[in-house]
Amino acid sequence: MSTILLAGGAGYIGSHTAVELLNSGYDVIIADNYSNSCPEAVRRVEEITGQSVKVYELDIKDSVKLETVFSENKIDAVIHFAGLKAVGESVDKPVIYYRNNIDTTLSLLECMTRYSVKNIIFSSSATVYGEENPVPYTEEMKRGTCTNPYGWTKVMMEQILEDAAKADKELSVVLLRYFNPIGAHESGRIGEDPQGIPNNLMPYVAQVAVGRREKLTIFGNDYDTPDGTCRRDYIHVVDLAKGHVKAIDYILRNGGAEIFNLGTGTPYSVTEIVDTFEKVNGIRINHVYGPRRAGDLPESYANADKAFKILGWKTEKTLADMCRDTWNWQKNNPQGYKS
Repeated sequence: MSTILLAGGAGYIGSHTAVELLNSGYDVIIADNYSNSCPEAVRRVEEITGQSVKVYELDIKDSVKLETVFSENKIDAVIHFAGLKAVGESVDKPVIYYRNNIDTTLSLLECMTRYSVKNIIFSSSATVYGEENPVPYTEEMKRGTCTNPYGWTKVMMEQILEDAAKADKELSVVLLRYFNPIGAHESGRIGEDPQGIPNNLMPYVAQVAVGRREKLTIFGNDYDTPDGTCRRDYIHVVDLAKGHVKAIDYILRNGGAEIFNLGTGTPYSVTEIVDTFEKVNGIRINHVYGPRRAGDLPESYANADKAFKILGWKTEKTLADMCRDTWNWQKNNPQGYKS
């Protein structure tokens, strides 16, 4: 049985991936400093799966503490989720973002080298396509120009991992470029629990629905899209998590260096998201339209054919599923994991 280290594995995507890996027969170790997550998420992963997870509370940047994880366990592969991820905050605190996100990657690679761990999957983002590339995005496109430090850290970390793989022919690297993960586990026990004011659309919608926020402001309704609002490729977090399992299966079997888009290939507008959430859940979302937000592209969506062809992965959940599961999580956990 292979053992997978999830760096930053207590977070939104990490916790859902832990469930799918455990259900697929893998052993899971989580290392997390809980800066944007909490121990309760791991406890609920164990509750959902009926399996135990070994957990280390540490900062991935801390090479000395990270060394303990590698020395105490035989790790077959690493999935690198650890990183700060708020676009707006990255503009205000660029040095913190560059230090944190790049250092976590370097610390992991150094420990992996010392302990001959040769497989890493990186949690990347569609933001690396920048503004220049036309939609839908395909993996062979050049990385573009990012509009914020968060995006640049993803570009830089992809480059670091690719260079490391070129230098060490035994090192296998898979870059997974996420689009817009939303939704929650169908049990309603784990979901997205952002700290402070949500930066992303769906958790904000859910917090308005549950009464934590007064209203949703939709940034811009004058884009060149069918209804004037931005369109994004929203993917159910469980589909995304299953993509990681497929990537682990692939990297342990084949090795090499690959990039995969994980998206549905279908863009939905902000207005469509709100309308679907209201319809599926029978609840009204108080919303207004405001001015455009700097850095927002009119459209962003994937061509996910490569992931289907090579990994045998494709999304199964609908937008209605995403909206239903989000509300099931939020109404049962109105204050998130603190409820």
